[in-house]
Amino acid sequence: MEKRMVVSLAACPARQVPSGVPTTIPAGVFVTINQALGGNYTVTVNGNMMRVDGTDAAALGLQSEEIIFEERQDGLVHDDQVRQALRTIFDPEIPINLLDLGLIYGIDINDRNVVIRMTLTAPTCGMGPVLISDVKYRVAKVPNVESVTVDLVFDPPWSRDMMTEEAQLEAGLFF
Repeated sequence: MEKRMVVSLAACPARQVPSGVPTTIPAGVFVTINQALGGNYTVTVNGNMMRVDGTDAAALGLQSEEIIFEERQDGLVHDDQVRQALRTIFDPEIPINLLDLGLIYGIDINDRNVVIRMTLTAPTCGMGPVLISDVKYRVAKVPNVESVTVDLVFDPPWSRDMMTEEAQLEAGLFF
């Protein structure tokens, strides 16, 4: 993506890179868009790199991504809706969603609390905290979710064999 300067039209939720710590970009601040992948934006604000979720892009004057969940009246958290949210989160370096990439090892739903067990493509991945923050942010948008916990695990170690065949084809790894 070509770098683009925009002015934050409204206060915009963001997460610091690489720590994933939530922050807010104030309205009226110049923002440089460095990358747009998977519906998210990596931006620079006053020399600090931040990640803006695509669902908050309108604050930057961009088209917001909308995640629409099927309306259910039972008040429960549904596994398929959690998976729907996870499919909207892409690795910042590999444009493949976390489920198809094989990074999600398990989803546990206990009442309105969701626990995601996930890994990274490498234990030293510098974007790990940002990915964890992305997962918490998007899964919290699922109807009836009150809390999201992400447990980062490295056993078993991730390998490309954990990717779906479609993801392997997309990444050029399937022969």
